[in-house]
Amino acid sequence: MLKSKLNVRSLMIVAGIGVLTTTSPVTAEDASATAAYKDIQATLGSVPDMFKTLPDVAIAGAWAEIKGVQLNPKTALDGKTKELMGLAVASQIPCQYCIYFHTEAAKLNSASDEEIKETIAMAAIVRHWSTILNGSQVDLATFKKQTDDVFAAVKAKSQ
Repeated sequence: MLKSKLNVRSLMIVAGIGVLTTTSPVTAEDASATAAYKDIQATLGSVPDMFKTLPDVAIAGAWAEIKGVQLNPKTALDGKTKELMGLAVASQIPCQYCIYFHTEAAKLNSASDEEIKETIAMAAIVRHWSTILNGSQVDLATFKKQTDDVFAAVKAKSQ
């Protein structure tokens, strides 16, 4: 009899723990995720699925990063420059989603077709020379010294 009471009590404790672990209370992460989703909706007019791929604990931070840098008009770089940079990086990763997004965002920020082409060309040039320098294992200290000398000469000529 005592053994069966213990078994019932053990089952009740296990069931109680199960209920506690499956019905989680509202957390700060839930509240911040809800606030972030509301702000995304207010800012963008909808909540794109890309945001919904993140766990709730990450959405507020991810949105704060995008809103604080990429969408912020009071940073050192203007929107067009930021989006062209995004396009350059996206072209090198490569990320078809990012390429599409940053191309359209650059256009929205008044980037011309020629600026978009030049951005992609610059990304390709940097990638090309990065491949050569890294693959050839060019000495970094020597490279830096030669670069400084070139810029000093260019500066001297312009004065």
